[in-house]
Amino acid sequence: MQIALGFLWLLDGALQLQPFMLRASFARQVLDPSSDGQPHFVAGPAHWAANLIAAHPVVWDIPFATTQLLLGIGMLFPRTARLALFASVPYALGVWFFGEGLSGLASGNASLLSGAPGAVLLYAVIALAARPRNGRSDLPAAAWLRGAWATAWIGAALLQALPKNNDGADVASAMLANGSPSWLSRFETSSGVWTSRHGALVVMTLVAVEAVIGLTILYDRTLTLGVAAGFAGALAIWILTQNLGALYTGQATDPNTAPLIALMALALLGGVRRPLRVARARPHRTTAATS
Repeated sequence: MQIALGFLWLLDGALQLQPFMLRASFARQVLDPSSDGQPHFVAGPAHWAANLIAAHPVVWDIPFATTQLLLGIGMLFPRTARLALFASVPYALGVWFFGEGLSGLASGNASLLSGAPGAVLLYAVIALAARPRNGRSDLPAAAWLRGAWATAWIGAALLQALPKNNDGADVASAMLANGSPSWLSRFETSSGVWTSRHGALVVMTLVAVEAVIGLTILYDRTLTLGVAAGFAGALAIWILTQNLGALYTGQATDPNTAPLIALMALALLGGVRRPLRVARARPHRTTAATS
């Protein structure tokens, strides 16, 4: 988890050095619109941060990129991993609030399909789950991750059921929000048309599936099945509605939420297999000691 998160921070640092990020258009076209339609306690600080960065984009962008690159490098080495993980949490939360406007959660029209609750928030969650425990860095905090997983998916179901998201047109617009590559745009267009015609069925299915994926984590017997379904669902969302994080546009700041959920799924599956291996090995060791 530490290494994967480190590479994601390195990717973000590299994306932050794209030519578009070094111009005022980054603040005007990416940061400032993120607070539209949100309460003043979110919109006010977000607009202030966007105006500040727009006035001196290079002066602010270079430190941002450098910080992200240093966080990523720090997570790749055991001696610096703990410090990098803990340092990434306040930085990620600051970006989530000032840069992403809480990913639109206060607006009422955010959904997992469009990127809620925000990739950078999940960076902080995974950093806390991946922190070394008891002097070891190979033991993921399974209980922490299970709670975060349930919150993310059940929260996604609740967000999808909100009035601004519970229509087929809303789901279709999420599919077509970003310009996709030509090989994907035709499929998205046809899927969007079908979704618009069967809106009630699509929304009901989405809400039910997201809720079930979140609830299965609470029971050991269904954990593996639910996590596997969540992993597959995250990849489908990343392709169909998050458009591969728009990494091909030159304006992306991160790979979006779905890859982070997929990383959580892999960590949860690893946490399940580890206790099983230990439990199976114990009788053998006991027998050998007795003999």
